[in-house]
Amino acid sequence: REKTGAGMMDCKKALTETDGDVANAIDWLREKGIAKSAKKAGRIAAEGLTRVATDGNTGVVFEVNSETDFVAKNEQFLHLLDVIEKAMLAAKPASTEEALAVETAEGTVNDLIVNATATIGEKISFRRVAVVEKADDEVFGSYMHMGGTISALAVVKGDATVAKNIAMQVASMNPVYATEADIPADAFEHEKQLQMQMMKEDPKMAGKPEKVLENILKGKVKKHFKDQCLADQEFFLDTKKSVTQYLKEEKAEVKSFVRFQVGEGMEKKEEDFAAEVAAQMNV
Repeated sequence: REKTGAGMMDCKKALTETDGDVANAIDWLREKGIAKSAKKAGRIAAEGLTRVATDGNTGVVFEVNSETDFVAKNEQFLHLLDVIEKAMLAAKPASTEEALAVETAEGTVNDLIVNATATIGEKISFRRVAVVEKADDEVFGSYMHMGGTISALAVVKGDATVAKNIAMQVASMNPVYATEADIPADAFEHEKQLQMQMMKEDPKMAGKPEKVLENILKGKVKKHFKDQCLADQEFFLDTKKSVTQYLKEEKAEVKSFVRFQVGEGMEKKEEDFAAEVAAQMNV
């Protein structure tokens, strides 16, 4: 492990395959691309693509990361996503760990990631997956923005056009909750306390009756969560109406939605080209 940076199980397999010969085991790992890819494990992979796909009553959304957006356009990277897509729809994994263990015609998903890292030359990682099931009387709406920088999947009781529009709404407006009722009590209370503190520090609030202050507080909290709730958002195709009004007109109902955006919540590495060159010169 110290000589190659490869994982414990990969090292064990290499030693088994080479009858305990350490030198041959290192060569075996290098031939498989595992030693090479392990050295890239510390790099930050915050680019890449998301993908959304459906088959019957099953839908999946997943994200595969790379170090640069250039690699995300690579044919090998796109083929990797195609293989993973089929595997996710068939296996319906409940977690990222289960997804990595899913078998494909080209090995497990984890094997595909390791091999892609070795052959493409950048750290490739499978970040997350969401599997969504719908009922027979429900419809999937899916949308990928700019080839997969954002992917959205919506389950709607209504027609396909409405479902597609809701998926586009989710992709573009990034709601966190379906309705106000879905906001967790602790998140609501946190915002309430924050707004109360801000009001105490606002000289304009001094001397106002308690009842007036209560109504102002309710209004501020509601305004904060308005853009986070799909139902309360302005409908992107007609900003004069809310999503709730649009759904009412179409006699439709949103059952659930999922939205993945590449690299969201990840710290992106700031490249220092001069430092990188200097480091390579000292190797």
